[in-house]
Amino acid sequence: MQHPPLTIPPLEEVQRHFQLFDYIAGERIRPSVEMGGWVRNPNTGEAIAPQLATSPEQVERALATAQRLHEAGDWARLPANERANRLDVAADALMPLTPLIAAVESYHTGTVISLTNFVNAIVWLAFKGAAGVLRSGRTRLTAPGPLGEVEILRKPLGPAVAIVPWNSPAALAAHKVANALAAGAPVILKPSEWAPYACLFLADGLEQAGLPAGLFQIVNGGAAVGQQLVSDRRVRAVSFTGGLQGGRAVAAACAHDFKAMQLELGGNNAMIVLEDADIEKTAEGIAAGLTTLNGQWCRALGRLLVHESIADDLLAAARDRLGRVRLGDSLSPASEMGPLANEEHKRRIETAVAHLAAHGGQKHATTPLPDLSGNFFPPTLVTGVAPEESLEEIFGPVATLHTFRDEAEAVRLANQTPYGLGGYVFSQDEARAMRVARQMNTGGVKINGVSLLELNVDAPRPAWGLSGFGQEGTVETFDVFCGVSVVGVAGR
Repeated sequence: MQHPPLTIPPLEEVQRHFQLFDYIAGERIRPSVEMGGWVRNPNTGEAIAPQLATSPEQVERALATAQRLHEAGDWARLPANERANRLDVAADALMPLTPLIAAVESYHTGTVISLTNFVNAIVWLAFKGAAGVLRSGRTRLTAPGPLGEVEILRKPLGPAVAIVPWNSPAALAAHKVANALAAGAPVILKPSEWAPYACLFLADGLEQAGLPAGLFQIVNGGAAVGQQLVSDRRVRAVSFTGGLQGGRAVAAACAHDFKAMQLELGGNNAMIVLEDADIEKTAEGIAAGLTTLNGQWCRALGRLLVHESIADDLLAAARDRLGRVRLGDSLSPASEMGPLANEEHKRRIETAVAHLAAHGGQKHATTPLPDLSGNFFPPTLVTGVAPEESLEEIFGPVATLHTFRDEAEAVRLANQTPYGLGGYVFSQDEARAMRVARQMNTGGVKINGVSLLELNVDAPRPAWGLSGFGQEGTVETFDVFCGVSVVGVAGR
């Protein structure tokens, strides 16, 4: 995926899109429940809009609408090619909206505009990808049987729920929604109450695709709304991206009536730096691991594991590179890193760093802070902490540094946490790096690079341990929303 040209809409146009609405049965309705908090501009702390939630009655209406459409089955009965064509129309409608989606997301999440502009190309690409799965014939595969072909059919399980977090909401929502619709399922989206606005653009694209009213719906709010959705017996599949506590609540609700579920819950990702690593390239990787999405991403660097012979040199290089990071307003093209998403999250990170300091940690933060009053926090390395004190994910621009003597110790430290989402190995000997990477118990390992881009767009994105349940991916997410039926002739 190439970077699209950076276009920033006028601020007045961006601000005009902070009008929250529920999207239920084809209607746009203002949520009626006041949550008592505010969505704020993380660059300044200024209030943008009150946090609002969908009423229980309107959530019920959305669920009833989804169930009615599932039972009617008109969308699911459309030939796969025709469903794919509709998703293509949605993608084509969303593509020109990318700069506006990116600016809205940047304005209220704090992610820098250069990155939201890049990431939100996924919004329309997700619909193209889901259309491609349909055209691949995955809804009807065949295998030889005793008396002719056996059909392997993938059909929608029932109404689906997609729940997305605040760090990259529109792209994550598009991926889940596009695959649920491709599978033939009515889908209800719940964005985070901290960052709902960029997700609302999906309604524009899907309206242009001419979907039946209510096939795609949006409800808003916090944990209570999410609980009402995932606990409802009519919902048969849930795709959730978020924190561990929320994931456990979703899993418990899904277990009651055995809903299909997909959970991506983050990680405490290790970077192993072998003694022959290129110091400067590794320092660049450390900076990318700490600053991408302002350190608030599931595959961010959490534990830096360095061979003892180069630890001092690497720390000096990393301090120098982090000292040159341009931390500033998220809507400025010059900014490499923006503020944390909200004040509450900043307090959590400050508490986590204070805990490390209380256990012997020494903070290394060389990035200059901007002259702004927002939620700015410099990318920080912490040395001097025992590995056992750094097992929990911080989900911010903070990583602990630990040394090792040999490969076996490096792998042991990397596998020490209960998480397993991503990992990194730096070495000039790629064969050796591959050998080490294969021993890391995590969903994916990148060698000599840190990037949001996947190693292969068609490869699965698995989660081990507390990092989640199941796999994400173009085909894998599609399958979450499908039940499989095997049909064939057994006798005559």
